[in-house]
Amino acid sequence: MSGPYFIRGSVALPESELSWRFSRSSGPGGQHVNTSDSRAEVLFDLASTEALPQVWKERALERLSGRLTGGVLSVRSGEHRSQWRNREAACVRMAALLAEATAPPPPQRRARKTPRGLVERRLRNKKRRADIKRGRSGRDWG
Repeated sequence: MSGPYFIRGSVALPESELSWRFSRSSGPGGQHVNTSDSRAEVLFDLASTEALPQVWKERALERLSGRLTGGVLSVRSGEHRSQWRNREAACVRMAALLAEATAPPPPQRRARKTPRGLVERRLRNKKRRADIKRGRSGRDWG
């Protein structure tokens, strides 16, 4: 791989904990398309890793529970012709997925009082619509 893939801050994907599988890609190819294994799949054992802080690990396990099989996260890439570029793409995608899954939750929304101007504007618009609809009745036309 070309270098460390940082998840957030100084925490990076550990190359020693990544395992790879390769298969034939369904994308474009040349003469060697039926003989080369260019699709790359990277596997990362999220449940037993020591590379992530415990809080991040728990958050990621909870948020990615639908994508995990036995605590292992897998990401595939097969859009490039070269196995090397597919490996790079899979690692970048894995790091982005883990960064999103380990992000802290957003601050809770605090309920606020509705601004007076907003209430007045809504009531003015309701009154205008009511006048328009009242003007559509045919009782004054004849």
